[in-house]
Amino acid sequence: MCKATGKARLYYRRAAELFEFHARALANPGVTDPASLELRGGWTLHQLRHSALTHEAEDGTNDPTLLVRSRHASMRSLERYSRPGVDAVAHHVARRDPKAPRKT
Repeated sequence: MCKATGKARLYYRRAAELFEFHARALANPGVTDPASLELRGGWTLHQLRHSALTHEAEDGTNDPTLLVRSRHASMRSLERYSRPGVDAVAHHVARRDPKAPRKT
């Protein structure tokens, strides 16, 4: 039971099923046939969690904080999420460029 609302909470498995079902159309843009969508998968809660970790790493959250937040047991298991993309690296370099004009 949810302490705030008094309503029953979803089990993780049911929440995952609902999320995957409702994310199918977003995960497969251009597919409008319900039968075709049913054959394809949607995103999972696990993918959503890992995507959030990747975005936090790209935004500059340090590895120890990500480790605690993700509840991973070791830095090695967290490595795959703390690899920023090309755009994040370019943004990081641009922010720290001593010759770049600064807003005051």
